[in-house]
Amino acid sequence: MLSRRRLLIAALLAIAVGAILGGHFRRYPGHLASTDQRPTDPSVSRFIEALQIIDDNYVTSPDKARLTRGAVLGALHTLDPHSGFFDRREFNEMQDEQSSKFYGVGVTINQRNGRMYVLGAGRGMPAERAGLRYGDAIVAVDGQSTKGWVQQDALKYVRGERGTQVELTVERLGAPAPLTFRIVRDEVPFPSVRNFFILRPGIGYVGLTGGFSQTTDEELRDALAQLRAEGMTSLILDLRRNPGGLFRQAVEVAEEFLPRQVEIVSVRSRQGRATRQIYRSENNEPESMPLVVMINGETASASEIVAGAIQDRDRGLIVGEASFGKGLVQTVFRLPGGTGLTLTTAKYYTPSGRSIQRAYSGVGFYDYYFARYRLEGDRSAAHGARLTATHNEETVYTPTGRRLLSGGGVEPDIYVKAQEENLTLRDACFEFARRLVAGSIAGLEQYRVTAVEQGHQWRSGDLQITEPVITAFRAFLREASEVRVSDSQVAENNDYIRRRIRAEVITAAYGTEVAEQFLMESDLQALRAIEALPQAKHLSDLARLLLPSSTKR
Repeated sequence: MLSRRRLLIAALLAIAVGAILGGHFRRYPGHLASTDQRPTDPSVSRFIEALQIIDDNYVTSPDKARLTRGAVLGALHTLDPHSGFFDRREFNEMQDEQSSKFYGVGVTINQRNGRMYVLGAGRGMPAERAGLRYGDAIVAVDGQSTKGWVQQDALKYVRGERGTQVELTVERLGAPAPLTFRIVRDEVPFPSVRNFFILRPGIGYVGLTGGFSQTTDEELRDALAQLRAEGMTSLILDLRRNPGGLFRQAVEVAEEFLPRQVEIVSVRSRQGRATRQIYRSENNEPESMPLVVMINGETASASEIVAGAIQDRDRGLIVGEASFGKGLVQTVFRLPGGTGLTLTTAKYYTPSGRSIQRAYSGVGFYDYYFARYRLEGDRSAAHGARLTATHNEETVYTPTGRRLLSGGGVEPDIYVKAQEENLTLRDACFEFARRLVAGSIAGLEQYRVTAVEQGHQWRSGDLQITEPVITAFRAFLREASEVRVSDSQVAENNDYIRRRIRAEVITAAYGTEVAEQFLMESDLQALRAIEALPQAKHLSDLARLLLPSSTKR
């Protein structure tokens, strides 16, 4: 016999699939063919009757698909914040991303000063072939104004089925009228490893920030092989902003650094359903170089499995800010009509038995995702105080005797708060850089960019920002009514402004990956990670001595 909650959710799903596929609310219980079809649980009957009353009497004809989808999500969120329902389009997009691809035009879009702008077009992608450029303001998609849009709105409408056409209308500096581009969507790579390079002599950097998909471990191995060929002897692995993804790929990534038979993670299902499953490394020749992993509050799920295993086994040091705290495992269920359901079916635990999952009972959905932390005194000393009553701390110890806390994310070994971005200054620098690279600022025509130089090898002396550029920036601020930055703000933030304008010019000239490489040189967390590498080496050497002989190869 199904429980009342499970029966209600089952009924909601059935109704939602029908509505989303173009069906309608069926009149229960009077219009059923037989009494066997009638829901026996009173809560299910009441819900169905409520939907019918809304359909019959609401002031306007309700959007049934939207209404039922919201009802299903609301029901699932009474279970936990991560179980979810996906309509056909959303489910297809999720599957595409897990296969390291999606269908779109291959353009990087973001919001600046309340408008949607092109920041770059991928090499060989439809957007590049069509001629979209850095700084183009997207004012309409398929004739629909983008006013008030955020980044997710733009992505939703620009992506679509392969071979279909999307029309982008843009305003370009120097063009007398808006330009219209009709672009046919095609396959766009969606890699997990977004960037890798030699950060300092002998120090490799791998930005595994794009989630965990079917090719993540292969991408990582390829990046490591190339960096070793360039002289890498130690590694900084960046998991910041990595939202997670495929569980098995997280295990395989951790295996790259942990020797055979060492536990990586365990999974526990509902009591009575299955015994505890333990996943161990099967790698006879793991990477042994000194390792530092960077995390922050957007490091979640699969990426926390990797960070937790590295930390628990003393294989490396964790630098940055506390991770998100998602230790729930979702199973994907395919539903009729191409829709899908992700349902939490288990919890995972780090090798020391730590649960990474933050408490969610009694916590609002918004607060769970967006109000995770509350500063309480010195974060560097407190190692990341949490919202009151988010978890019960339990002490565990690593093989070398280091003390860790259980419950509520991965706490870094070395806490480093990220430098806060001044969005007003950032957007002002962007607006100025748009004009600079368009060649529209008199006397600074040497900064004009006519095409992206793909494959450029970054050099620290590239595209320096001179004093005349800062003078022109001050003049721009006095004339631009849409930008409100005072002379005193410029004086107080001179270094940031120079760095931000330079990053924008580098983005226009060489692409977003090279700009990220430039910005990493001043990243506070990355700089601290570099300093921690000798300590990480000492820790992993000590831990290796403590391993059972069967794991030493």
